[in-house]
Amino acid sequence: MPKALPAAVKKHYVTAPSPHRETMLELRERILEIVPGAEEVVSYGMPAFKVEDRIVAGLLANKNHVGYYPFSGSILHLFGDDLAKYKTTKSAIHVPVDKPLTKGLIKKLIKARINQ
Repeated sequence: MPKALPAAVKKHYVTAPSPHRETMLELRERILEIVPGAEEVVSYGMPAFKVEDRIVAGLLANKNHVGYYPFSGSILHLFGDDLAKYKTTKSAIHVPVDKPLTKGLIKKLIKARINQ
């Protein structure tokens, strides 16, 4: 069972439209399974996850997708094969609103960010 949402973070989830909200909450649950001690904060206007004073992931509802942000422009290019089926930018993965990233992929992304 995921920990309670901090009030400052909660408003970003509750104001997201459905099905974006459900995808974001599923991603949140997967992230917290990988880094259960992560501090949930708001950074750059989005729910984010901080590990040892470093933001390792952020989520944002966009018009046609949920953005997954590793908070580094030097992570995503390392996972070309894993991300081939997703639209990406230098610093974001465009996650379909009904298909959250797998726990395995999130774990790779977070590990790479922590190891930077």
